[in-house]
Order: sequence, then C-alpha cells, then structure tokens
Amino acid sequence: MTTDADPGRGSRILGDLKGSGGGQRSVWIALASTLVFAGILVALIVTSPGWPAVKASFFNRKIFFDSLPEIAHAFLLNIRIFLTAEVFILVFALLIAVLRGLPGPVFFPIRGLAIAYTDFFRGVPTILVVYILGFGAPALQLSWLEWATPLFWGTLALVLVYSAYVAEVYRAGIESVHTSQEAAARSLGLSRLKTLRYVIVPQAVRRVIPPLLNDFIGLTKDTALVAFLGPVEAFRQSQIDVAATFNYTPYMCAALLFVLLTIPLARLTDWLVARERKRQLAGGAR
Repeated sequence: MTTDADPGRGSRILGDLKGSGGGQRSVWIALASTLVFAGILVALIVTSPGWPAVKASFFNRKIFFDSLPEIAHAFLLNIRIFLTAEVFILVFALLIAVLRGLPGPVFFPIRGLAIAYTDFFRGVPTILVVYILGFGAPALQLSWLEWATPLFWGTLALVLVYSAYVAEVYRAGIESVHTSQEAAARSLGLSRLKTLRYVIVPQAVRRVIPPLLNDFIGLTKDTALVAFLGPVEAFRQSQIDVAATFNYTPYMCAALLFVLLTIPLARLTDWLVARERKRQLAGGAR
C-alpha cells in the first residue's frame, strides 16, 4: 500500500487552482472595463450635435465600397515602396553603424561622416527630405539621372531618412554585445572584420529585431509622403476620390488599409519582445 509522501501537495494544487481562477477573473475584469470605456466613447461621439454631418461626410457606406477597389489597388504601390526601401535600409544602415564604430584615429573622418549623416537625416522632417530631393534633384538636369522617376526619388528619400534611424538601432545592438565576445574572437585569431561578421553583428541583429520592426511600422505610414511627388498610391487615390465625390469617406478607406497592414506588424513586435524577455529570464534562472 502506498501513501502520499508530500503533505504540501494538496495545498500547492489548491493554490494553483486559485491562481488560475484569479487570472481568469483579471481577464474578465479587463474585458468588461474595456467594453464600458468603448461604450462611453461611442455614446459621446454619436450623441454629439455634429455627428450626423460627420457620419455623412466620413462614413458613407456606398462611397466607401465604391472607392475601396481603386484605393486598394493603389495601396499595392505603398507596399512595393515599403518592401523596396526596407531592403536598402537594412543594408545601408548596417554599413553606417559599422563605419561609425571603426576604432583608431585614422578612421576619424569616416566616423565623422557617419555621425554627420545620422544627425542630419534624423533632424530634418521626412516630408522636407521628400520635397527637397524630389524637386531639387531633377532640377539639376543630370544626363545620367534622366531615367529617375518621382517614385525613385521618393523611395530614395525614405531610404536616406530611415537609414539614419536604423543605423542608431544597429549601433545600440552592436554596443550591447559584451566586449568579452570580441576579445574571445580575437584571441582565436579572427580579424576585426571577421569578428564583426561572425560574432558581433549576428548577436546585435538578433537583439534589435523588435525596435527594427517599430521603425518599419513608421516606414509603412510614411510611404504616403511619396504622393506629394505625384505617384498615385493609396493616399493620392483617396484625394482623387474625395475631389470627385466631395466626401471624405475615401480618406477613411485609405486609413483602414494602413491600419490593416501595421497592426499585424505591431503584434509581431510585441510577440518578439515577449519571447526575448522570456529567453533572458530563462537564461538568468540557469
């Protein structure tokens, strides 16, 4: 005949059940409070004196569904701009971050240029870079740039601006790698370039993926700035539809498409941050 050798087992099971019930209770409380808050907000909006006019101007169902196909087709250009710019930003920003971290006085001019680049393009508003590059560069009338379109200049402006931000993210990741990692790699005979390539940069990139995704969420929205140079993307198409219908509902249609693109990226960022936190806690526990 066997007996239970752990007298505290029953109390632990009871505590687990209480903890589980407490977690479910917290979820229900959070859900209820959210619904109450949302209900109050909706009530304040729909009972306001100007709501009928706002509803007719911004939430016209017929105009929404009539404009959606054209705006959705134009939104494909936003996605193309985003994907193209993202590839160049990831590579160019990493180059800037590496150049800024080169040691020794001989590389001071290169470090100075990298610092000046990041300071300048982080300081100038993106829309001004789009305007200056989009209208200034073609005015130079350079024969070897005759092929460049407004879409090219707008995408290049986004690459220049966001490379400055992403370079700082990369630099923070590189500096977060402990110096012992570099010392160990150099002691094994690796050059500084190989140490960066095989030891430091892979660890740095893995650590900065969440903030990189945050920057790219901003990039998805700023693709609309290219419309000021003429390309018909989602925002420009919504402007065309607004001018044709004298109704602002197409703006809401374009906004919805951007939200549908950015929210999954935001949730992916949150998931990666939570996973990295769990990994660090697990490593600390060991």
